Amino acid sequence: MIDKQAYFKKEILAATSRESCVAILREIAKLFEMNHATIMLKPGVGDLCLLPLVQDTTLPLEFGREFDRCQYIRHCPVMPSFSQSILPQTWHLGNEGVAGIEWNWPEGLKDLLLRFNLKTGLAILVSSVDSQRFILRFDGNRPALEQEEINLLTVMAIETFDQYDRLRRLEAANADILSSRELEVVRWTAQGKTSSEIAQILSLSDHTINAYMTSAIKKLDCVNRTQLVAQAIRLKLI
Repeated sequence: MIDKQAYFKKEILAATSRESCVAILREIAKLFEMNHATIMLKPGVGDLCLLPLVQDTTLPLEFGREFDRCQYIRHCPVMPSFSQSILPQTWHLGNEGVAGIEWNWPEGLKDLLLRFNLKTGLAILVSSVDSQRFILRFDGNRPALEQEEINLLTVMAIETFDQYDRLRRLEAANADILSSRELEVVRWTAQGKTSSEIAQILSLSDHTINAYMTSAIKKLDCVNRTQLVAQAIRLKLI
């Protein structure tokens, strides 16, 4: 397991997008025989639905929709526990007293979890650099997690979240870094247009288009147009 932890650490440090971080979380989940991984904002007192809080997840959309239709977020016994403790919270349906905690599951929510084979779960409270609070959640259909598994899964999940959060903040910082005209030029470039063609479309000179292009390349720390387009797509600017 330790060798695999070192392997995942290399993968985490090499991740260049939030999507790749989520893929790593899913692989980590599989390593512990869990089926799904979720990154979500920690629910507040007034939150009634789960899906608006979810940043990334591998859970079925149908599960989230039914969860929200019944407003189970108001009755889930796990989330309120984080107001008393920052320790990871784990559960196993049929053995709700795992880790010494007696979870009081509403019957409908318990049935929903079992229907989607989400018998075992782990929720980890984490904080981002910009002070937002998130929950990392793992769900699966396996026996209750042992304490050693909980400890190692928590460490690996937090390391992945740290990289995810760094990339999330980088995307947010870069979202407004390009001017509207620079974004326009990058969008047309992504569609295969040359500088001359873009100049005709925007009624500008070739020189002006190339100036916008050079500026965008510099701002996004790229070396050419191809890399610029790839970077803009990765950062979801276009």
